[in-house]
Amino acid sequence: MAGTDPFTRQELAAWRGLLQVHADITRELDAQMRAEHGLPVSSYEVLMFLADAPERRLRMAEIADRVLLSRSGLTRLVDRLEQLGYVTRCAVEGDGRGAYAELTDAGLATFEAARLTHRDGVRRYFLGRLNATDQIILGDIWARLLGTTE
Repeated sequence: MAGTDPFTRQELAAWRGLLQVHADITRELDAQMRAEHGLPVSSYEVLMFLADAPERRLRMAEIADRVLLSRSGLTRLVDRLEQLGYVTRCAVEGDGRGAYAELTDAGLATFEAARLTHRDGVRRYFLGRLNATDQIILGDIWARLLGTTE
């Protein structure tokens, strides 16, 4: 079927289902993270990427590539995390325009507490609704779509 042809019912169900499930789960996770930690899920994701990074720091551009925010949106988010004492910024040596965001000890402690809530939410709102076979199939589909299969 040509790319400009109308979607079939099956194609439309697959596409809209992905969008709706993502929106619903993200909304549920966000509400849970805000209620238990005062932390929106987007802030948690930034702390997660920094916690996983070498020396707990990443270039701002690297973070922007990983999160679903514009660069200006990310800058505002990191500003808020910096005000909370969870992140510091420092210049990249030899790059006058580059900046790192680095996770502070307070940010790491906040991330570690929120990680348990996040895992619980992912299991409750997503993984717990799938059986082991569903999880394997979805994992294979995501790998294929991301181009990470062999």
